[in-house]
Amino acid sequence: MFHRTKLIRGSACLVLATVGVLTAGCSSSTSASGSGTGSSPGAADRGPITFAVGKDTSGNLQKQVDAWNTAHPSEAVTISELPASADGQLQQLQQNAQVKSDAYAVLGLDVTWTAEFAANRWIDQMPASTDTSGLLASAVDSAEYRGNLYAVPWETNGGLLFYRSDLLTAAGITTPPTTWQQITDDCAKVKAVPAGKGVDCYAGQFDKYEGLVVNFSEAVQSAGGKVFDDNGNPTVNTPQATAALAWLATSFKNGTIPHAALTYQEENGRQAFQAGSLLFLRQWPYVWDLANKTDGSSKVAGKFAVAPLPGQNGIGSSTLGGYNLAISSFAKHKTTAKDFITYLTSADEERANLLATSTAPTRTGLYDDATLQKQFPYLSDLKQSLQSAVARPKAVHYGDVSTAIQDAIYPVLSGQGDPATALASLQTKLTQITSQK
Repeated sequence: MFHRTKLIRGSACLVLATVGVLTAGCSSSTSASGSGTGSSPGAADRGPITFAVGKDTSGNLQKQVDAWNTAHPSEAVTISELPASADGQLQQLQQNAQVKSDAYAVLGLDVTWTAEFAANRWIDQMPASTDTSGLLASAVDSAEYRGNLYAVPWETNGGLLFYRSDLLTAAGITTPPTTWQQITDDCAKVKAVPAGKGVDCYAGQFDKYEGLVVNFSEAVQSAGGKVFDDNGNPTVNTPQATAALAWLATSFKNGTIPHAALTYQEENGRQAFQAGSLLFLRQWPYVWDLANKTDGSSKVAGKFAVAPLPGQNGIGSSTLGGYNLAISSFAKHKTTAKDFITYLTSADEERANLLATSTAPTRTGLYDDATLQKQFPYLSDLKQSLQSAVARPKAVHYGDVSTAIQDAIYPVLSGQGDPATALASLQTKLTQITSQK
């Protein structure tokens, strides 16, 4: 997840946001010129379309859409905002697809949903001419189902460790933690200095929703295991998975992770970190921009940095997040939809999006851009995170997979279950789900 569990957008700064808008406006006549990714069946396949996507809180997406609409007045795009949570978004998209509604033309799909929508023929296969060169391989893979491309990667995501650099310095700590034990040790040192009084140690996304699946998967991967093997078979009844879940459960029990984090989704954790309540936070890159705001909304602006996620014995592994753009099989004006996807995923628009929102792009060249690296120092850490990120399974019944993991893991974190017992039962459940046709 986030992937856009919530479509959180902010402005890197007023000047850069303006640059992003100007870039969007200038590029609309080139990258959005109507060249399209497929054939042009005629005017009947062009016209106004609706883009179904998570909430745009910064207004940057609307600016990009406005630029498109100015250049294409007869093919105007309307944003239809989906519910804030990923689970709510998926449910609404499923309901529209099941009744073959043409209400949406372009769908913003979490990377875990692409397989389900492709298998059910709710989205069209992209034309063979679709250009994916210059895109991250892991992102492109998330948009494929059975070897065919069903979407175009728009945003990607890798988890990062946000940490209070000022508090580590106050405690005499010179480098961020790379292991779970170092997280605990660093917290104790910070709490021992006046500046660290009342600060909680570590949090992630542990509410009972898709974010819990992401955080659990990262813990298992960071202990040397996998939730699913390379063939899509569940592998949670292992010593590595047991060690990972035990660490999370123990951390809740001893206070390393505050009890309140059992209710944390992306925004709860971000707000706690920005309020100065957390030393460490596992989060997606979008938080960088918002936590650095100097308008009074953040108490930690200029006082934090990011690093790769810690693991059991060294640097850990992120779960791959992100958003893919697909064409609804029931849409009207599909050529316009294809052209609009080409526009939003162009290098110019992804750059503008990064400048305005700090959202991870899918174009590899942007990570090596010196100007962007200066503005977003975390890009090198993010690139490392993405290179080692592990995708969730391309399961047709992914919703059932996610629910099963949530149902098994949440009680253990709440102190109501045993890790080994819960994982043995989860192994059986996931095997049943993934064996369904």
